Amino acid sequence: MSDLDALLAWAGQFLPAPLPVAGLQLAAVTGDAGFRSYFRSNTKPSFIVALAPPEHEDNRAFVNIAIAMAKGGVHVPQIYAVDYEQGFLLQEDLGDWLYLDALNGATQGQLYDRAEATLLQIQRLPAASGLFPAYDASLLQGELELFPEWFVGGLLGVELDQQARLLLIEVFTILQDSAAEQPEVVVHRDFHSRNLLQLEDGGVGVIDFQDAVRGPLSYDLVSLLRDCYIRWPQALVEKRVEGFRRKLLAQAGAALELPDAATFLRWFDLMGLQRHLKVLGIFARLSLRDGKARYLDDLPLVMRYVLEVAQKYPETEAFYRWFIDCLEPQLLQHPWYQPWQVAGEAA
Repeated sequence: MSDLDALLAWAGQFLPAPLPVAGLQLAAVTGDAGFRSYFRSNTKPSFIVALAPPEHEDNRAFVNIAIAMAKGGVHVPQIYAVDYEQGFLLQEDLGDWLYLDALNGATQGQLYDRAEATLLQIQRLPAASGLFPAYDASLLQGELELFPEWFVGGLLGVELDQQARLLLIEVFTILQDSAAEQPEVVVHRDFHSRNLLQLEDGGVGVIDFQDAVRGPLSYDLVSLLRDCYIRWPQALVEKRVEGFRRKLLAQAGAALELPDAATFLRWFDLMGLQRHLKVLGIFARLSLRDGKARYLDDLPLVMRYVLEVAQKYPETEAFYRWFIDCLEPQLLQHPWYQPWQVAGEAA
């Protein structure tokens, strides 16, 4: 019996009768960048059935985090049944109206207001509960190493000399130090337009939260506002960053120590640089190792985020110059490449 047949038989035990005349069917829906596969049932109401191989996915963490987020008022899919041994889950269907499809110039204000309200709910969860592992220097460093391994070496075929290695060590240290300055909160880690859904009641559905950690305050905000799949003008982004800082102050008052606007923006920028260097490595790996070449089309926008921040701050300007001088000539040879200076302009 195939995994899909086994999943179908398992799900049929829990779905409400009567089933459709043609019998239970599962239609594939777009999954995330991991090993999970998602299917929608042809029942009314419909359900989402997930195949999450236990050798690759921590399904207990997924369930426990879902429970914690739901208790905190975050609308995540309710989980109705789970088989940990086989990696099967039956969960609520939140629909498929992704933020990515709903966002435009007319809707972005209201949608981001709602997303930020949801983010504040996530950040109010008890970070020290033991459920969320620390997003510490070791984890940050491991993520940053994806950039030289998979993007620089794997995708571009560039071998780092000693000077380049020292430069990366210096930049990585700057990014880790900036992250360590920030208050710790619960971090979704992929809080962006492909993991947020606009619900029929006007609420925000949140998915793909299984990798949540305890980490820097600005991480999810930069995932949201410097989204790897949609770009907004810098002035709008910076206005929202300052607006979010003020929301934090209004919510927590003296209980939360926050810096002035310029320092908070620097936190945001450098956190984004860390995230987007990691994403360059992840997208390259998804193509090279996992055969998901579609992620290459998103690289130019991610590079734009990296380079715009790198050239903004004196301490990262040498990295910007190295990227332009040593990596950009190799990028020009790839069919998916477009000039990073204009990437994402259609948004």
